[in-house]
Amino acid sequence: MRSGHATDNVPPISDEDEPLPPEPGDDETVGMDPQTPNINIPPGGTPRGKIYVDGVGANIIAERVEYLDDDGKLVTESLRDFTKRALKKRFASLDDFLSRWTAAERKQAIIEELAAEGLPLDPLAEEVGNDLDPFDLICHVAFDRPPLTRRERAENVRKRDVFTKYGPKARAVLEALLQKYQDQGVINLDDPRILQVPPFDTMGTPLELIRQFGTRADFERAVHELQSALYETAA
Repeated sequence: MRSGHATDNVPPISDEDEPLPPEPGDDETVGMDPQTPNINIPPGGTPRGKIYVDGVGANIIAERVEYLDDDGKLVTESLRDFTKRALKKRFASLDDFLSRWTAAERKQAIIEELAAEGLPLDPLAEEVGNDLDPFDLICHVAFDRPPLTRRERAENVRKRDVFTKYGPKARAVLEALLQKYQDQGVINLDDPRILQVPPFDTMGTPLELIRQFGTRADFERAVHELQSALYETAA
């Protein structure tokens, strides 16, 4: 998806606002979270790739993982069991994970951190369910928590009607962000470049939409409230 509005010549909203990031280039996609590296899906095939745990490389073959143990013996186990052990090495307990997730303003940063350490979640999502938020994927696989789908989380937010303090246009932006999360799994909702893609490009320029909240800081605060509402019942 590409931006439909140029914002380079639009002055900042106020002194509190930083300039918006440039529009996405031809090699960028905004509105969908970037695909995790190291995962190759052959045409008509199943996900294949390589992950690392404590420096040990493991090959993903369909829904199985193959790696060499300390004795050099080839071990094969399910991707789910392998990922569960790996996640529990990174998060000491469910409370530890919940604390880290709640404290992170950028939820995507935790996913990127796992991928950078060699533990992408995409292959697991292919097996367990692509309709799950990464949060639910981790809680369910690593700590046996019953998951909620993204649709269920989004509907819980709508039922609570937590954004009545905002004007109608600001609420429309928040609802569109919630729909992006529900339909596409976007969790980096505070990236203002998302306001350059459909359906936001038909609602106004990014700066016009941010102005509905006040400043850019106000927009980011509202998005973080939206994210908190999504996971309010998680603890």
